[in-house]
Amino acid sequence: MNNRRPFIAGNWKMYKTSAEAVETAKKLAGLVSGVINIDVMIAPPFTALSQVHEAIKESSVMLGAQNIFWEKEGAYTGEISPGMIVSSGCRYVIIGHSERRQYFGETDSTVNKKIRAAVNNDLVPVVCIGETEKERDAEHTFNILDKQIKMGLEGHSPDDLQHMILAYEPVWAIGTGKTATSVQAQEVHRFLRSLIEDLFGKKIAGSIRILYGGSVKPENIGELMSMPDIDGALVGGASLDAEKFASIINQI
Repeated sequence: MNNRRPFIAGNWKMYKTSAEAVETAKKLAGLVSGVINIDVMIAPPFTALSQVHEAIKESSVMLGAQNIFWEKEGAYTGEISPGMIVSSGCRYVIIGHSERRQYFGETDSTVNKKIRAAVNNDLVPVVCIGETEKERDAEHTFNILDKQIKMGLEGHSPDDLQHMILAYEPVWAIGTGKTATSVQAQEVHRFLRSLIEDLFGKKIAGSIRILYGGSVKPENIGELMSMPDIDGALVGGASLDAEKFASIINQI
């Protein structure tokens, strides 16, 4: 049995106005108020961060942003700086989500710069990695993940990884209803932990939390969490409903 504290994150993506986000966050905070051994984080849209922070600051639910830019300030229309995220009350930031890679040109190189920006501003990066269905069918899963980890974390020290979180999200399972079996997910998580050990040492590999993401719901969270190298979940659609998300958390 490892001593890694479970981490359950809700990525709200491009859903909820500020008022809707506050309502859902308050409801969730009430539903998980008795949870003491699990870290819970929600990542609402940027427009709702400050208001959600006010709504949950007395609760155990923590706040994250869905993206970050690596510069402190400047002529970068539409981007959000690390300082802006921190000032909104966030402790966490999701970096390199497959939707950012797919639709907005995110690369392993920009992921690397965003991780550096997060670490330098005392934000905990939740770094997303994962393969497409085509890549899995071609049996390239481990090659893709190896590249994403090595390029994304190049130049980072073991100290940088002490508070970092990894999230394995097979792209073919995000929002599709498909889920990697617990055995498939465990195989990948074990590979990732072994890779981190090779790159950063046994201590970091043993302490870093690796989440699974991709159509996580109350019906499959128990089996996923029973695997030795799965330390939590990055939940999409199911996190938009406070009761469903709380059901996932309360089953751990």
